[in-house]
Amino acid sequence: MELHPSPDSLRAARRERRCWYFYDFANSAFASTVVTLFLGPWLTVLAKNAAGADGLIHPLGIAVDPRSYWSYLISLSVVSQVVALPVAGAWADRTPHKKRLMGLLAYLGAFATIAMYWLEGTRYLAGGALFLLANLTFGASIVVYNSFLNDIAPEAERDAVSSKGWGIGYLGGGLLLALNLALYSGAAKFGISEGLAVRISLSSAGAWWALFSLIPLAGLRNRPPLEPATSGAAGQVALQLWHTLRGMAHYPQTLLFLVAYLVYNDAIQAVITLAGQFGSDYLKIPMGMLTLAILMVQFVAFAGSFLFNWIASSTGAKNAICLALVLWILLMVAMFFVKTTAHYFIAAAIVALIMGGSQALSRSLYSVMIPKGREAEYYSLYEVSDKGTSWLAPLLFGLTLQLTGSYQYAILSMVVFFVAGLLLLVRVNVPRAAAEAGNRVE
Repeated sequence: MELHPSPDSLRAARRERRCWYFYDFANSAFASTVVTLFLGPWLTVLAKNAAGADGLIHPLGIAVDPRSYWSYLISLSVVSQVVALPVAGAWADRTPHKKRLMGLLAYLGAFATIAMYWLEGTRYLAGGALFLLANLTFGASIVVYNSFLNDIAPEAERDAVSSKGWGIGYLGGGLLLALNLALYSGAAKFGISEGLAVRISLSSAGAWWALFSLIPLAGLRNRPPLEPATSGAAGQVALQLWHTLRGMAHYPQTLLFLVAYLVYNDAIQAVITLAGQFGSDYLKIPMGMLTLAILMVQFVAFAGSFLFNWIASSTGAKNAICLALVLWILLMVAMFFVKTTAHYFIAAAIVALIMGGSQALSRSLYSVMIPKGREAEYYSLYEVSDKGTSWLAPLLFGLTLQLTGSYQYAILSMVVFFVAGLLLLVRVNVPRAAAEAGNRVE
C-alpha cells in the first residue's frame, strides 16, 4: 500500500474490491439454491426411487438409508478436497495467473451444476458425482478468491471488506432463490411439473455462477508471486504443501484457531446443508414454503453480516465470533423442540442473523494470522471445512439419524461441535498469532 495513495489509485482499489465482492454474488447461488435447498431433498427423492425391497440403496455395494445418502455424500466430498484444496492453494501462490486459475475452477463447477438439469428418475449416483465435482471446484475457486482479500484490503479494513463480500453473496443467492421460488410455486401455471422446476432451479445456479463470475474475472488484478514457479513447478507445489503442513508448528496460535474453526464451522456447514432435508423430510414442509424460508435466510443474513461487523468494531472479531457460537449452541438445543413450520421459520431467522457474521469474521480474523505471500496456500487449509465441505458433523448427523431414526437427536448432536469450537477459540491469542506470522495487528 502507498503511504499517501493518489485519488486515482484509491478509485482503482475501490473498483477492484467491488469486482471481488461479485464472486461471492456469483457463487452463492450454488450454496443457496443447490447445497442448502434443492439438491439434498431432490437426491433423497431419487435415492428413495432407487431403493430396493429392503428400503435401502446400495451405492458401491454398501447398504444406505436413502435419507442418509445426502449427509454421507457431503462427508465424502471432503475426501477429495483434503487433497485438492491445499494443492490448488499452493499452486495459486506460485502462479502469476491466479485470476485465470480461479476462472477455470469456477467454470468447471458452473458447468457441472448446469448438468444437474438431467437428474431425474433414479439417477442419484449421477447426482452424487456431479455434486462432488461441483463442490470440489467450488471450494478450490474460493481458496483462490479468499487469497485476494489480503491483496485488496489492509488489515484494519478486512473485517468490513469480508463482511461486505458475505453480505453481497447472500444478496446474490437470495435474488436467484426468489426467481426459483416463483418458478417452483407457479410450476402448474407454467405448465411444468414440480420435478422439472427443481431441475431448472438447480441448473440455473450454474448459469448464474458462470454469468456473474465474468465481473471479478474482468476486474481483479494478478500480483507477482513472492516465489514464482520455475521448472519443476509440480514438484515445487508438492514441496510447498509439505512445508506448509510442517510449518504450522511454527504458528501454534494460528494452528489453534484453524482447529477451532474446523470444529465449529463443521457444524455450521452441516446445519446449512441439511436444513432443507430436515424441513422437508422431518417436518413435511411443502417445498414452496421451504424455499420461502431459505429465501428469508438469504436476506436476513445480508443484514446479519453487517450487524456482526458492527459488533466486531466494538468488541473485536474474536469476541463477536464467540458471541455467535454461544447463540448457535442455544439454537441447537432449541431445535430439539421444533415441531411446526412456524418454529422452523423462527429458527431459520436466528440462523440467518448469526451465520454470516460468524463466517465473514472468521475469514478476516484468519487473514492476520497467515504469512504474507502464502495466503492461498493457507486459505486452502481453511477452506477444507468451509462452504459445505466439512465431514465430521454431517457424518455424526447421518449416523445419529440412522441409528436412532430421530431427526431431533441428529440435530442436537451438533452441539458437541459448537461447544468444542468455542472452548478452543477462547484460547486463541490473536496478537501473538499475528506476530508469529510476521504481521502486525493495526
